[in-house]
Amino acid sequence: MRAAPLVDGAIAGAVGSAVLNLVSYLDMATRARPASTTPETTAGRLADVTHLDLGPAEEAANRRAGLGPALGYVTGIAAGAVFGAFAARRRVPLPLAVVLLGGGVMATSDGSMTVLGVTDPRTWRRVDWISDLVPHLAYGLTAAATWRRLRPSSSRG
Repeated sequence: MRAAPLVDGAIAGAVGSAVLNLVSYLDMATRARPASTTPETTAGRLADVTHLDLGPAEEAANRRAGLGPALGYVTGIAAGAVFGAFAARRRVPLPLAVVLLGGGVMATSDGSMTVLGVTDPRTWRRVDWISDLVPHLAYGLTAAATWRRLRPSSSRG
């Protein structure tokens, strides 16, 4: 396989990740809700599981605060690259691309946080699900639209 579809997918995933964050920040501003601590908690749990020493307490907290959002971008970019490999030689209708990208990233992030014991989606309220779903749909739509813009031949029917 050529690298171009992977690179274009990664670019689409990066653009989608930026929009996911923007939608999340707008939600925080609109509802005056605090930032989620799950990204940095996840980074801390991953460091624990991999036996990675993040340093003394204050330094470790700062590293977790930086690693948490970085892990989100890595997930979004990787999902875009995987989608690029999948969609390189086939036409994926936009609604399906949105679901594959947005749903895939949501399942990956929520699933890994659940496995690490950071969260339990079974305890989430409706507003929690909506707060998670809307940014991931924005990711999926933006990443899919960016993919189609970068690779118009993959969009033809």
